[in-house]
Amino acid sequence: MLICGIDEAGRGPVAGPLVVAGCVLHKNIDGVIDSKKLTPQKREALFEQIVKNSTYTIITTHNDIIDLVGLSQAIADSLIKIKNQIKANQYIFDGKSSFGIEGVQTMIKGDAYEQNIAAASILAKVTRDRFMLKIAPNYPQYSFKSHKGYITKTHIEEIKKHGYSDIHRKSVKIKSLQQGLFD
Repeated sequence: MLICGIDEAGRGPVAGPLVVAGCVLHKNIDGVIDSKKLTPQKREALFEQIVKNSTYTIITTHNDIIDLVGLSQAIADSLIKIKNQIKANQYIFDGKSSFGIEGVQTMIKGDAYEQNIAAASILAKVTRDRFMLKIAPNYPQYSFKSHKGYITKTHIEEIKKHGYSDIHRKSVKIKSLQQGLFD
């Protein structure tokens, strides 16, 4: 039975793309676990092994599209694309919502239990990190190389000082940036 594991990277950041990957491994690969538990170097090494030993697809949705359609719709659209591009008997998405996409099952902490999901998490995380590192020199006033667009104290201070760039998701509301929120 072919299981397509699906995971995403970039749901929580205020800058950069959402990346959703689907993966069917053709063989067991030692060390493939939840991408968050791996060093960047280990993720990079496993990424290459996964690419060589799987059927996979990586869907990238840029910030301007996320602002236009919303994050949930961007995830749903990515799930549909994965189902259309990878033929499998079962599609399992890491998390608790299938975003209304028929035929997609969910598994909370699936990247800890299903190697295909863990492989997808590595594909998604490495792809997103590579993108953020590539664009970082174009945005020297933001520390994308370190926080990769996630909301950190440093990133919030950078936004306060420089405003949003064209890579930021303007639809994301950061409470600490909203004037008069608690006045």
